[in-house]
Amino acid sequence: MLHALDIAGMVCPNNVFLAPMAGYTNYPFRKVCTGLGAGLTFTEMVSAKGLHYNNEETKNLLLCGEETPKAAQIFGSDPAIMREACESEELAPFDLIDINMGCPMPKVTRNGEGSALLEDMPLAEKIISACAKSGKRISVKFRTGTDEAHKVTREFAKMCEGAGAVMITIHGRTRDKIYAGPCDWAEIAAAKEAVGIPVCANGGIWNERDARKMIEKTGADAVMVARAALYDPFVFCRILGTEPPAALPLFLEQMRLTRELYGERFATVFMRKMAAFRLKGLPHANGYKRRLFEAADTAAVENIVRELFPEG
Repeated sequence: MLHALDIAGMVCPNNVFLAPMAGYTNYPFRKVCTGLGAGLTFTEMVSAKGLHYNNEETKNLLLCGEETPKAAQIFGSDPAIMREACESEELAPFDLIDINMGCPMPKVTRNGEGSALLEDMPLAEKIISACAKSGKRISVKFRTGTDEAHKVTREFAKMCEGAGAVMITIHGRTRDKIYAGPCDWAEIAAAKEAVGIPVCANGGIWNERDARKMIEKTGADAVMVARAALYDPFVFCRILGTEPPAALPLFLEQMRLTRELYGERFATVFMRKMAAFRLKGLPHANGYKRRLFEAADTAAVENIVRELFPEG
């Protein structure tokens, strides 16, 4: 099940990836997951228009380090602006550029972006083709369709390959399901049979058993872990069968780097959320959550986290 994966000459050490997650997969968190074994990590989705208009907040989403390989995810609906983003200085450090054609959120789809492109395959094809002409490796992440009556997985996968994508990631749910319900293994399997490029499967992977079953049922070349990594980044260790490091030093290093890159206020708010995710299933979780969200600075967050991870 586990193996290195070659994506158009970009060799990933294994086939267990961290999904792009808006608001969460900033560089410090990606660095944590890479250190725990993730074979490839993705930035949160970045607006091509934001880069076009030189928006500083958009650029900050692309902060990265020397880790390799690494991938960025962009979204948009204008082929020329999407290609411009791929050719930009901000995306130059990344080995792979992923195009988001799966986001179900109305603030994205109402602009014809994300999963709205499932309903406009000719435009989606133009976007992928334009991005591929940039010379960068291009992948596409999409859903099985807009709803159960309008599934397009196989056709969309073939289109992506024909337009120049070197990998596809399929979230095995339709747009209307958002993140609920079972993953449609049959749709992913059908796409895998239809294309010759690597297929990454996403949706419902919380542990080693889920990852193994996903690959067995779909034939996918890789799996992508999303929300499970927020609740417990050590999920990568369990899937890969490696020994996890101590939790506290890892958390404190993530908080230090987050503060260094984004400032005290952002680090306080973000790391409160990170700590709160880790409380799932723990006794007295509600009391800890209340204390966390009352924490005024990273020092206060650290004091609470030292109680949560006393092993040091």
